[in-house]
Amino acid sequence: MIEAARRAIIRHGIDGVQLSHVAEEAGLTSGAVLYHYPDLSELLVEAQHAGMERFYEQRLRRLADFTDPVEKLVVTIRSGLPTGPLDPDVRLLNELGGAAGRNRVYGVLLTSLYDRQVSMYQAILDTGAALGVFRLSADSLTIARNLVALEDAYGYRITARHPVIDPAEAAELILSYARAATGNDLSH
Repeated sequence: MIEAARRAIIRHGIDGVQLSHVAEEAGLTSGAVLYHYPDLSELLVEAQHAGMERFYEQRLRRLADFTDPVEKLVVTIRSGLPTGPLDPDVRLLNELGGAAGRNRVYGVLLTSLYDRQVSMYQAILDTGAALGVFRLSADSLTIARNLVALEDAYGYRITARHPVIDPAEAAELILSYARAATGNDLSH
């Protein structure tokens, strides 16, 4: 049901999605959807949250496989970008971002995701600095915030089909900033 809601949001927009759209995507009747989710807005919030998992929870699980802060930073940067212009998770986040100013719940979801991503980067930067691997050009919080902002900005460019900014180029642009901010060539 959540996947059907995600598809409906992407197809119709967060403000245009209706119960019938979710039901159609799920191959169910509207009544069947309402049986499981009496409040459509609750289902839409769950669908948005599920789409956001990739950008925090799944990244954290992936990072557990690495001990080197350089590897962690490179993997984190590369995994925070869309796979391409049709990446469903990023398209879902774009919808959420567009509605965040009108819907307090969506604003809170996005703010929470941003803060958790910043903390993830900050932990990597602090560890690297403590180990002497990084020589930070600013405090770790500032660098972490900039890294997340760059992810968001380049991610949007990818989904907007910018003619020269694809996922590989976006990763390289973010890594360029990270090299300057950490004093490390990040060669991994």
